[in-house]
Amino acid sequence: MDWKQLLAYITGTVDQELLVRNEYLVTENRILRNQLKRRVRLTDGERTALAEIGQKLSKQALQKVPTIVKPDTILAGPFSFRLEVA
Repeated sequence: MDWKQLLAYITGTVDQELLVRNEYLVTENRILRNQLKRRVRLTDGERTALAEIGQKLSKQALQKVPTIVKPDTILAGPFSFRLEVA
């Protein structure tokens, strides 16, 4: 087996593991989301983290994942979450 085949094998194995991890987390999130009775309160740091990661995904990708924040809100950016105090 040459290095290209070995690299392809390792890459495929890693990709498969990441897909399974992602599938697990999506399922776990869906279960937890269904158990919530009310709105989840997030800190500014949590909102910013969701917005920064969420903006790396498309709206269609976010709609396929059970989220605690609407995809439009995530894609609006971290500052859309903040309330300005006058």
